[in-house]
Amino acid sequence: STMRYVAGIKLFVLGERLRERFDVLVVARDDLARLREETRQPVTLSALVENQVVVLEVLQGHAVVNFGTQPGTVLDLHASAHGNVALAFGPGSLMEHCLAGQLKSWTPHTICTPNALRRTIAQVRTRGWATAPNRVLQGVNGLAAPLFNHTGAYAGAVAIAGSIQYIPASPSQAQINAVTRTAERISRKLGWNPK
Repeated sequence: STMRYVAGIKLFVLGERLRERFDVLVVARDDLARLREETRQPVTLSALVENQVVVLEVLQGHAVVNFGTQPGTVLDLHASAHGNVALAFGPGSLMEHCLAGQLKSWTPHTICTPNALRRTIAQVRTRGWATAPNRVLQGVNGLAAPLFNHTGAYAGAVAIAGSIQYIPASPSQAQINAVTRTAERISRKLGWNPK
């Protein structure tokens, strides 16, 4: 009533960013469930929020032991499969943002040098998907593929994650196909046209 506090443009922009993320989540839910049933592994969906990869959804797999990743978890750009996909297909400024900070060594296998990270991201860009074997947690791997929106811009990533026993450092062609096909289906629902 005093007008001392009013919603400004920053709040409006934040709301629009959140709405866009939830649109991705709503559009992706059925395909995430289908991917989980096809691979029997935990499935995650992420999006970029202010230069950070944030997990929007987690569907636990059919294993006896599941992982503790929850919606809202922030994943390192340099260490995770989701992060590597964001670096490969997201805004060009994201790599500079990543390299401006410390590349934390989660395990002995974490990529911690700028040159090694650049080589890895070039490979991800070429093949269209990323893995992160033993890079965040020993014995765990992720396999992620990018999502694109109606403008062709990066809209997030979908991934399976699990034990190296089930998702090896070199994933099977069936796993790669399952993840990349799911990413393509979700992208098409977001209006993406690969032509």
